[in-house]
Amino acid sequence: MDRSLADDLARLPELLDATRRAATEALTTLDARPVVPAPAAPPPPEPLPEHGDGTEQALAEFGTRWAPRLSASAGPRYLGFVTGGATPAALAGDWLTAAHDQNSNSSFDGAGQLLERETVGWLRELFGLSDAHSGTFVSGATMSNTTGLAIAREWLGERLGVSPAEDGAAALGPVRVLSGAPHSSIAKALSFLGLGRSALVRVPTLPGREAVDPAALARALADTPGPAVVVANAGTVNTVDFDDLRAVAALKDHHDFWLHTDAAFGAFAALSPRYAHLADGLDASDSVCVDLHKWLNVPYDSAVQFTRRRDLQARVFQNAAAYLGPLGDHPDLVHLTPENSHRLRALAAWFTLRAYGRRGHREIVERDIACARDLGERLAADPAFRLLAPVRLNVVCFTLAADPTPERLTALREAVAAEVFVTPTVHEGTPALRAAFSNWRTTQADVRRAAEALRTAAKEIA
Repeated sequence: MDRSLADDLARLPELLDATRRAATEALTTLDARPVVPAPAAPPPPEPLPEHGDGTEQALAEFGTRWAPRLSASAGPRYLGFVTGGATPAALAGDWLTAAHDQNSNSSFDGAGQLLERETVGWLRELFGLSDAHSGTFVSGATMSNTTGLAIAREWLGERLGVSPAEDGAAALGPVRVLSGAPHSSIAKALSFLGLGRSALVRVPTLPGREAVDPAALARALADTPGPAVVVANAGTVNTVDFDDLRAVAALKDHHDFWLHTDAAFGAFAALSPRYAHLADGLDASDSVCVDLHKWLNVPYDSAVQFTRRRDLQARVFQNAAAYLGPLGDHPDLVHLTPENSHRLRALAAWFTLRAYGRRGHREIVERDIACARDLGERLAADPAFRLLAPVRLNVVCFTLAADPTPERLTALREAVAAEVFVTPTVHEGTPALRAAFSNWRTTQADVRRAAEALRTAAKEIA
């Protein structure tokens, strides 16, 4: 055994304790660190060492060269994208995921996938889905959407008497995928699946909304020859708008389509009695995307996909090899996603659900929504800013009241980066910013700090 490796093995408890101290330092200083460090010249690249110095030296070098450059994205004022953190239980679960290092794809060594199935059952209950939905962990919303649309592609083939999994996507002929305000990952998935970005057809939305107009969708379906795919939204990126899922599903009485719902973070509305109506009808979907490293606050990367047609899912992703388990009536996970290697992502989710239950995660969701509403009210009352949409859930979409150019918004973002991180967007042609609340640590005190930083910066760039 290499000397450095042997030394590390002999000192493993000591090295793990040093790692714990480094992690504790990173997490306990989140509130004081810049949310996004000031831009700096990158460190000069170093050559790959011929002889390594062991973990202790690697920890020391990481702490000086790279850790100070990392953002405080695990913290309470990182409001860019829709980024959660890692609850204490989720962090413990993720550490143990690495320690046990399971590839939980096969029933030949099946405890990992049994744990995943239990966790999926808890998530299904959390989001109000029926037992008709089966689920599998994947890396994120993009892969969840891709998996759901791959199953939809096979359903199209079933309706047309062909199998894209066997014969290729060309066997389908032209395909139409209809959506009101699709996330960018939908077009990416269609490209990946061989259906093409041009298959995506934008359907008019309701006036002043990002929610699809059901009447316009009905007309688009009537104009579509053959079966189609509809991508509904349960929480759009800019304004967290929700399609009327029951109205969309009711169109199946007259039109032939697969209903995929992108509920990457909107599904979490189901946890709160006050907001659960927004996700009403989610169970009617044929496939569902939910991202977990957003509002479940488990570490990257983690998401889940649900579907009513596990048989079609296995037809797409089945993998035949002597060393893999049989397909059977309850396919191993290796037959259900693009991944043959399947990290035990479910363990972090299992830990946080077991530790805090429905009530604990409901509290996170409702506190984040309250924080978003508070920031929205503060910005609406400030003459320097203008809200571009009502705060429906956990995202505040806003811009400068005067001259909201991309350049001025960039200057604003950079000026507040040490205190709060927000991301740029464009809403109905207007350059804007988004503040997305999904971190378990965020409180009203963080809202006050963020609002004050934005107010001060707006004056400076005026």
